[in-house]
Amino acid sequence: MPCEQNGSPAGVLIKTTLVDYPGRVAAAFFVEGCNLRCPYCYNSDLVVKNRKYEAVSAADVLFHLKRRRNVLSGFVISGGEPLLYDSLEELIMQARGLGYNIKLDTNGMCADRLKRIISSAACPDFIALDVKTSPSRYTMLGSAADTAAGAICSSIQMVSALAPAQREFRTVLVPSLIQKKDIEEIASLLPKDASWMFAPFVPGGCIDARYNDLLPYTDAQLNELVSYARRYIPGAQLR
Repeated sequence: MPCEQNGSPAGVLIKTTLVDYPGRVAAAFFVEGCNLRCPYCYNSDLVVKNRKYEAVSAADVLFHLKRRRNVLSGFVISGGEPLLYDSLEELIMQARGLGYNIKLDTNGMCADRLKRIISSAACPDFIALDVKTSPSRYTMLGSAADTAAGAICSSIQMVSALAPAQREFRTVLVPSLIQKKDIEEIASLLPKDASWMFAPFVPGGCIDARYNDLLPYTDAQLNELVSYARRYIPGAQLR
């Protein structure tokens, strides 16, 4: 079914954002559902489809994109996990047909589908891949270790093969998930020319309520970890 005919609610629309697509004024569609349960995630309602928010359809999204194409230049598809969305390719192609540059945010767990999209006409103009911790520690995110490790490593390889201007890697500095040894392991998987964006962990509204009481890294500790990452990946920075 073409997306403009699909009236089924599927996610949340942010009509204008200045922070989700580097260098562009964009709209962002956060798709419902996720195949991970990151304990620090603050989008729990979106992840489990507990609709305490105004859910919109792909048709609603495209209607907005048509109306705002003289103002917006970017369209972000995020989540949740957008690679679980059945109509993703159609949505990308129709938004591109309206003149938009497309950014995809993904956790890398759907490596097979990511491969199909990257090798198709629906390949996004920019992909942000979340690398949440060392591959061997993905059991802490509600995933089988062997499955998750293979998926995230495959996804890193595929995204790394894109031009540097088409990709970035993202990591949230959660104290229980990211320490220096994890930074070393992740860095060994990334290309040396990677743009590796770190974000601080901010407790509150976490899926695992225990994380609401987890002390985040101090500013000094954040800077120390990012500086450490920069030893391996010069493009590492705190966003």
